[in-house]
Amino acid sequence: MKKLTLLVGALVISACSTQNTPVTTASKKDTLRLHTITQGLPAEQQARYPARHPVETLSFFGVKPGDTVVEVLPGDGWYSKILVPYLGNDGQLIGVDYSLDLWPKFGSWANTEFIEGRKRWPAEWTDNAKTWGTTDKASAQAYTFASLPADLTGKVDSVLFIRALHNLARFEKNGGYLTQALAETRRLLKPHGVVGVVQHAIAEDKPDAWATGETGYLKRSTIISFMEQAGFELIGESDINKNPKDNPVAGEVVWRLPPSLNAAEADKAKYQAIGESNRVTLLFRKK
Repeated sequence: MKKLTLLVGALVISACSTQNTPVTTASKKDTLRLHTITQGLPAEQQARYPARHPVETLSFFGVKPGDTVVEVLPGDGWYSKILVPYLGNDGQLIGVDYSLDLWPKFGSWANTEFIEGRKRWPAEWTDNAKTWGTTDKASAQAYTFASLPADLTGKVDSVLFIRALHNLARFEKNGGYLTQALAETRRLLKPHGVVGVVQHAIAEDKPDAWATGETGYLKRSTIISFMEQAGFELIGESDINKNPKDNPVAGEVVWRLPPSLNAAEADKAKYQAIGESNRVTLLFRKK
């Protein structure tokens, strides 16, 4: 219990806003619920907690049981497996993939077989979600940014972009994918609904060419700028997911670091010592 008390206290400190607008974080009760759920998941999932801080991050974003939450690019469901039981029977989790026509732009590895897998993903993710949690768990559905239904307009409490913005920014000039995603985000959100962003981030004094999204990194200032242009205001920021050891130089991509470790064998120990990427954690509200 002492560990839980310290965790809740740390959340209060880490949730301080850089703005004058107060930030609403999860209650102590909800934070303890999150902690219990995360501690009940397999060891393989828990191994990522020191780098991903799921309890602290979701608490900072103010996600609470009963909410309707959109999770962008949930993949195999690392965060989803926490959110489904946490949101509970009165909650709803909506997984959203990139529009299908974005994927071929990655080049040769996004081959026909891969694209067919992306087409199946919404149905497969929804089926898998039925196995996450016990009896008290959220309903789940999945779409792409191009197929979100009209009847979700104004129904969503929060949209989470967890390491999902860089590819949208990378291909913005070749398809307007970031513009589309943020327009859909704004449409789905309730009045004053929130957007939680966790994003690989590079220092502001690095060249802009290193932070277009192609290397996995964006700049904090760039994120804030395009969010404001899309009709959102920054209401909070946390250091939860920062890693000052991650200081890339020219030619280095985020995937050199764990867990990918896409690097020469001789460099892997160096990158292991750095750990996972430096990430900004930003909270925006729909204007």
